[in-house]
Amino acid sequence: MASAASLPNPPAPLERLPGWIRVRPPGGVVYPEVRGVLRELGLGTVCQEARCPNLPECWSSGHATIMLLGTECSRRCTFCAVATRSSHGKVDATEPARVAEAVRAWGLRYIVLTQVCRDDLPDGGAAQLAETVDRIRAVSPTTQIELLAGDLAGNRGAWDRLLARPPDVVAHNLETVRRLSPELRDRRASYDRSLEVLRWAKGALGTGPVTKSSLMLGLGESEEELEAAFRDLRDAGVDLLTLGQYLRPSPEHRAVHEYVTPEQFERLKARALAEGFAGVEAGPLVRSSYHAGALYDRAIAAAGGR
Repeated sequence: MASAASLPNPPAPLERLPGWIRVRPPGGVVYPEVRGVLRELGLGTVCQEARCPNLPECWSSGHATIMLLGTECSRRCTFCAVATRSSHGKVDATEPARVAEAVRAWGLRYIVLTQVCRDDLPDGGAAQLAETVDRIRAVSPTTQIELLAGDLAGNRGAWDRLLARPPDVVAHNLETVRRLSPELRDRRASYDRSLEVLRWAKGALGTGPVTKSSLMLGLGESEEELEAAFRDLRDAGVDLLTLGQYLRPSPEHRAVHEYVTPEQFERLKARALAEGFAGVEAGPLVRSSYHAGALYDRAIAAAGGR
C-alpha cells in the first residue's frame, strides 16, 4: 500500500480483477432451499442488495444475512450498491414475524441481521430491530443472533432501547479510515460517531455479548492509517474485526484504488490480532458477516467460554 501522502486524487479505476479474486457458482441442495424460503416470506438480504461475492458460498451452506426495514436506504454512500430512496416513515409491521419464521424454518444455529439506514424514522428503526430479535428468540431460543446495525443517527435513547435485550453480537461498521470517511460515507455518517456507538454498545453490554466492526480495503488507505483505525476500534472495546477488499458495484460508484494481495491481508490480520482483537477475518472476499458464527466462537473462547 502507498503512503497517504503519495496517493493520487482521484484514484484511477482498476477494471480487471486479479487472479486471486474468484467467486464460485452456487451449488448444493441447500442453496435453492434458502432462496425458496426468502422468496416465500418476501424477505430481502444484504447478500443480494449489496451484491456480495460470497452469496454462492454462504447460501450453499445454508447461511444468509437478512436485511431489515426494507431494501431501500435513506443514505447514499459512494461504495454501496443498496438502492437509495426515502420510505417516508413506512414500516412493515409483519417483517419481524416473517424473519423469525425464516430462522425457524432453516433451523439455524447462528443468524446475521442487518438493516438499511432509516433516517426517516425517529428511532432509526430501533424498535423494529429489537422486536425482530425478540421474535427470533421466542421461536428459536438456541439461535445466536448477530445484529449489524446502522448508527441510528447517534440517538442514544434508540440505542438504549435496542440494547435493553441485546443480541449475542452487536456489530456496526467503521467502513474505512478516518481520512477517507467523509469522502466515502454519506454526510450523516462519521468516523467518530461510529466509534461512539460501538463504545455505547460495549458499555451497555459489559461482559455479555461481543461487539464487531469491519473495514474495506483498496480505497486509497495506507497501512499506517489502518493501524490507527485498529487502535481506535480497540479503544472503543471492539472484540471482532473483518477486513475485505472493496469491489466496485457499478461505474457510478467509487473506483477501486488498489487490489490488496492475500499476503497483505495476512500481514494486516496479524497486526490487528496484535492490537488485541479476539478474532479477525481478513481476505479479498471477506465481508462483515463472512464466517460470522466461527468468528463469534473465537470471541467466546477468548473470553473463557462465557
